[in-house]
Amino acid sequence: MSYLRHIHACNLPVEETFLPWTGRGLTLGWVRPAFAEHLRDYPEVFAFDAGIALQPRLQGFDELSDALAEVAGGLARDAVIPPLIDEPYPVTPAGREAAIAVIDRAAAAFFGLRSFGQHLNGYVRDRDELHMWIGRRARDRLIFPGALDNMVAGGLPYGVSLAENLVKECHEEAGMPQRLAAQARPVGALSYNRVAERGFRPDVLYCYDIELPGDFTPQNTDGEVEQFMLLPIREVMRIVHDSDEFKLNCNLVIVDFLVRHGLIGPEEPDYLEIVTGLRRVPGLPGAA
Repeated sequence: MSYLRHIHACNLPVEETFLPWTGRGLTLGWVRPAFAEHLRDYPEVFAFDAGIALQPRLQGFDELSDALAEVAGGLARDAVIPPLIDEPYPVTPAGREAAIAVIDRAAAAFFGLRSFGQHLNGYVRDRDELHMWIGRRARDRLIFPGALDNMVAGGLPYGVSLAENLVKECHEEAGMPQRLAAQARPVGALSYNRVAERGFRPDVLYCYDIELPGDFTPQNTDGEVEQFMLLPIREVMRIVHDSDEFKLNCNLVIVDFLVRHGLIGPEEPDYLEIVTGLRRVPGLPGAA
């Protein structure tokens, strides 16, 4: 087994067809042809040629967002996508600040949109040994039920700052007070391009570390985590290296932590491919 295989699993070769959908001269995402057929029911929003394009008349942020909200609502009513979550995600060809509209989170992956999340590594230093808090996802989760997870991990809705959202996620997922959550340190961002059941996922994860006091025990408040465990870092390394127990992208967050803390070093096989593979250019490989 290896650490590198998790990076490969999040960036498998794209062996099926995805159609680009564009707007204002920009590629916004990629959709499966079967999903694109459902979009033909909304000719006032989409035009079709070699790919899918937003109708030029939809110019303003609010106008386009309202149009996409109607599309997402219709697709959810027809059970083409899951029920809406009422979390706005950016429609953007680049960063969150470049968004031209928003769409419900439930639709984002089907449209192949760049999505953003935040993951927090919570660790404790016991003498000279690190221990890491690991969560186990609730069994009723739609995605990766019962899998191991980072202590705090969640999506990043549009219109909420990274600092605000991290505090919210820390409270909901780990019962962490704001004064403690404010001590989390931003340590970079990871990215990958994954073909998933729902669609193409060119995702970006903002990563954070926090060294926690020994008397803090995370307590989940939103039902998403069924159990927390404080594990020696060597045991966390073994689980990541030798198993698939973690939610897929959480492996990347932990591998990045291990690299930054010197626990995966240049002597590790495939070290260069590991450190470069953690940050792929978001987007369909080979697409213009």
